This record gives sequence, C-alpha cells and structure tokens, in this order.
Amino acid sequence: MTFIKIQNVVINISYVAVVRLDNQTVSGEKSVSVPLPTPQFLSFQWDTIAQNLYDYKWIEFTGQAAITLQDY
Repeated sequence: MTFIKIQNVVINISYVAVVRLDNQTVSGEKSVSVPLPTPQFLSFQWDTIAQNLYDYKWIEFTGQAAITLQDY
C-alpha cells in the first residue's frame, strides 16, 4: 500500500483507479478529481461479507493540492 498526503487528506493510492485532470470548479478554477471509496454499511451488513461495500465519491482538489496530485 502506498499513501500520499495532499494538504489534510491522506489517500491510499491502491484504491485510486481514475483521476480526472483539467477539470474546472463552478467558479472556473482548475481542479483535479479522484474517486475515493466510502463505506456504505447498513445495520444488517456488519456480519455479512458483500461484494459492494463501498460507494465512490469524487473528491475535488484545487490550487496547490491539484498541482501536487497532478504531478504525482
């Protein structure tokens, strides 16, 4: 496993399969986006092993964080 730290976010790059480069925020600022897995546990799933325990949320980085991620 390899981790990278960008500002106050630590990313396990083993879970990163896609990176969106050259995005723009609503305000027009350039950004880089990464989908990160977030657990989606229902109360009855704690004792069950399921294939799709993660939901992916796009996390958007701007400014120096976007440059750092893009350079990586």
